[in-house]
Amino acid sequence: MTTLALSPTARPQRAVLRLHRPALTVWSAFLLLAVGALLWVHLFRAPSERHPVDQYFVLTDVNNVMNFLGEVLSYVSVAVAAWAGAALIGRELESGTARLAWTQSVTPARWLTAQLTAAAVPLTAGTTLLGLVYAWVWTGDQDVLVTNWSYDRALVPAGPMSVALVLFALAAGTLAGVALGRALPALAAAAAVTYAARYFFGRTWGNIWPDRHFWPVQLTATAVLLALTALALAAAFALLGRRTDIKGAAV
Repeated sequence: MTTLALSPTARPQRAVLRLHRPALTVWSAFLLLAVGALLWVHLFRAPSERHPVDQYFVLTDVNNVMNFLGEVLSYVSVAVAAWAGAALIGRELESGTARLAWTQSVTPARWLTAQLTAAAVPLTAGTTLLGLVYAWVWTGDQDVLVTNWSYDRALVPAGPMSVALVLFALAAGTLAGVALGRALPALAAAAAVTYAARYFFGRTWGNIWPDRHFWPVQLTATAVLLALTALALAAAFALLGRRTDIKGAAV
């Protein structure tokens, strides 16, 4: 990893992808498991609920499974924030790896852009896939599901808010990592902020609107989260710039 990061000809994105390959593997495995579980609900559990022949079992009940999946998917952003603050940014600054890269051909801004790009692309694609599959299952099996759209475990993962929340988590982790420069404090700060955002937009945001409907709540929450994401990223780049000299080396 160090050789790639310090090589004058190596592309930062390639170095970042190799560095965080384990995280990408974990994310891919999570996507497969989550999508597989949702398909299992739609193709097997929901039809059997319509024509029950087996005895009730709490671990395979269609509503229990969907509620569990909804909770897990709605809190993915907290894990993303913790990883971004600790592994993506905080650890690199704390260990001095980033500073060494800045003394070579990689400027601080380019380094941070590479980190964010390598993380944002699979996170956005994966969360979009999860949201589409979850919405498809939740909409198609409404006759056997008791969860209302206003419940946070359905509201968060069933629309674009889930993607915006994950991107906000990435930005919050990035800002915490740059500001604190240490893995564990950045992990804690980013996870706490993202948890608060998830709680607010999942449980409180919808109550602000007198006439509550799914799409107005989803789209306004998404817009606010994306605006907060842009502000957090701008702050992270500005703070990183202040801590580096004109040549890109740490002051």
